[in-house]
Amino acid sequence: MSRSRTCESCGAALTGRPHGGRPARYCSNACRQRALRRRSARPDPGARGLVPPRALDSFVGRRQELARLRTLLRTSRLLTLTGTGGVGKTRLALEFAGGLSGRGTRVDLVELDSLHDGELLAQSVAAALAVGEQAGRSGVDVLVGAIGGASRLLILDNCEHLAEPCARLAAALLRHCPRLRILATSREALRVPGETVLRVGELSLPPAGDEDDPAVLLRADAVRLFTERAAARAPGFTLHRGNGRTVAEICRRLDGLTLAVELAAGRVGTLAPGDILAGLDDQLSQLPLLTGGSRTGPRRHSELAAAIDWSHRLLDPAEQAVFRRLAVLVGGFGTHAARTVCAGDGITQQQILRILCALEAKSLIVRLPGDAEPARFRQLTAIRAYAMECLVASGELHTTRRRALQWLTGLADRAGEEVFADQADGPLVGERDNLAAALSTGGGRDTAPPARLTLELARVHYQQEQPSAARALLTGLLRTADGRALGGTVPALAARVACQQAELSQALLLGERAVAAERARDHPAGLANALDARAAARLCRGEPDAAVTDLRECLDVLTPLGRPHDTAWCTHHLAWALLQTGREAEADALMSRCLPLIRAHAPWRRTAAALHTAGAVRLALGRLESAEALFAEVLRIVPEAGFHALYPVEGLALVAAESGDPQRALRLYEASAQARRRLDTEPEDPWRRQVEQTAERARTGLSATARDAAVSVGRRLRGDRLVAYALRTPGGGHRATRDTAGAADGQYPLTAREFMVAELVAEGLTNGRIGERLGLSARTVATHLDKVRDKLGMRSRTQIALWVVGRAGNRVGGRPG
Repeated sequence: MSRSRTCESCGAALTGRPHGGRPARYCSNACRQRALRRRSARPDPGARGLVPPRALDSFVGRRQELARLRTLLRTSRLLTLTGTGGVGKTRLALEFAGGLSGRGTRVDLVELDSLHDGELLAQSVAAALAVGEQAGRSGVDVLVGAIGGASRLLILDNCEHLAEPCARLAAALLRHCPRLRILATSREALRVPGETVLRVGELSLPPAGDEDDPAVLLRADAVRLFTERAAARAPGFTLHRGNGRTVAEICRRLDGLTLAVELAAGRVGTLAPGDILAGLDDQLSQLPLLTGGSRTGPRRHSELAAAIDWSHRLLDPAEQAVFRRLAVLVGGFGTHAARTVCAGDGITQQQILRILCALEAKSLIVRLPGDAEPARFRQLTAIRAYAMECLVASGELHTTRRRALQWLTGLADRAGEEVFADQADGPLVGERDNLAAALSTGGGRDTAPPARLTLELARVHYQQEQPSAARALLTGLLRTADGRALGGTVPALAARVACQQAELSQALLLGERAVAAERARDHPAGLANALDARAAARLCRGEPDAAVTDLRECLDVLTPLGRPHDTAWCTHHLAWALLQTGREAEADALMSRCLPLIRAHAPWRRTAAALHTAGAVRLALGRLESAEALFAEVLRIVPEAGFHALYPVEGLALVAAESGDPQRALRLYEASAQARRRLDTEPEDPWRRQVEQTAERARTGLSATARDAAVSVGRRLRGDRLVAYALRTPGGGHRATRDTAGAADGQYPLTAREFMVAELVAEGLTNGRIGERLGLSARTVATHLDKVRDKLGMRSRTQIALWVVGRAGNRVGGRPG
């Protein structure tokens, strides 16, 4: 008897060969050739994706949408998920992106909900992608250069309020980046030529008439989502004949809207399902209709508003007050921010932490992913809009905004304690969106935002390599009396920004203005910062002797102040300037004095810069082993995805050349040069000339064959492979790996359950048999297999089985970890 199979390329039915032999995989030679081309075009499995954060709770339903996403993104380069707010567009996009983590495609998530100015869209996308601006180039040009021909998926989340700017940006990027694909979420289509629109509908609802059968009800995604979330809030909750009809009606009343169902399920720990249903009947308010003509209509908005309003009315008065006041913190918040902004009018700061926990438990705020301390939270966009309506209605809007300004000013005062605040990771680095919102709204009807906060926002833009935005703010400050009252701080930062934009004459003029202002007001710490800024401008202009003079005076000013950390940082700058003048021995002595303090106490950016300087000095002195160790230490502490990792790679290339290994030197140089082209970044001129001259010597020292081989290998090195090669460590085991099956291989992020399913596939079991073995339904097994296929980039059970066997063989053979 023949056995039914399907073509691995097009899915058409196949019939097994009646006389045995190897079974057919394709229905025609055309399908066979098509499959070969797909395999040939598959990205390098060693490439790493910058995968957006995984949610901590389960993903329910949407199997058909995920399958359509996989199909549509093979043929369309722009796919827009549309649907009403709260339907789950973002969560679906993130779940899809998570399935790409092991398939060689880089994934970048850009959240646009806190951006309100379409003119800043390209800059915001560049900041999210860790791409710095370049002098004389538009934001779109910088992005095009950074993405280039790389295989990349860009997720633009919440585009509806910036539909036209997003459409223009998407069209420009897709025209110039041939392997880029864009997945957008929006409440309306972007209307770009070639766009494919996939509407994300509500979760499936149970059919009428079967409410007494829990098994039938659980086939509906909305009911299953409600049951899972309710069980998480109230362990022991189950769906049964007694509550099935009520739960089904709750889901219908909420129209199957994901956010509304989750909010309602979160009340189960406090209320019975019947009480929740009764509460949903009482609609006191509605969310405003979306601008731009939402295709979903007002009914679903009404249901979402009812869910949020009902959840809000379950709060006690203090919780309601904190909930609405949090709406002004558009960029998220920690507990300190919440205490400062939300306390008052009968609510003490000591109550805030308890109230935050209550709001998080009731799904009215969410904790941001990660283990960062302290914890950080945000309100979802729709919930924040509702909270803002409540805040306006309460008459507290202007008071709350003034408190937000006071909180930000307090953070600015802490940053002001730094001598070199422009180069420090201050407390406002993570508050860019809150700063921008505070400056755009002011502190009230008659209160202008303080110049100090404008300076801090410009500083954040500078530190994030967004000099255009920083310069616009600083230019305004330099013209105002409030800005001039800040002394040399404003022109000093403006000088550094001008260096970023390669406007070197302007940088020196601003540096001189900063020094003059600080001398006039007799402020030693400010004078030290101004001298350091002017020295930076002089170094950029190729005037190291003048920079040395400024930095020696900077040290003389700092020493009586008793600030050892600032003195160490200035000493490091002086050592770098001395190196440019050829005084390596004095530079080495200075680094030996300041490096231990910087290494022990400074943040990673400062530590990396100081270690790089120490390595460059030791290299100039011919102490090659010490130089290599210092450059390697830098490489271990910097993020490998950004430009910071390129300096130590180039330093190790110089060490290799001086050690008589031109092949290694050329490989490292080519890898770094390729990465710099990809990131569109250039090092400082003295360092660039030294690296390029060394690379040219390495080329001339090799035969044509060896030279071509080194260049070819170097250009293929990137990410973990580049770092592992530079550090001479096999397999790239220098960084922590995820706690997943396959982590020892560093390649395949399967969960433990997914790996168990893969192993049973290798044993030849069907989905039903696998489900019996693991206590799962065949449908759940199929879902796990979909994720395994996505993560491993495989389509057939045979490929999965071969992967499992090969992985076991590697372990038995003792492959190094």
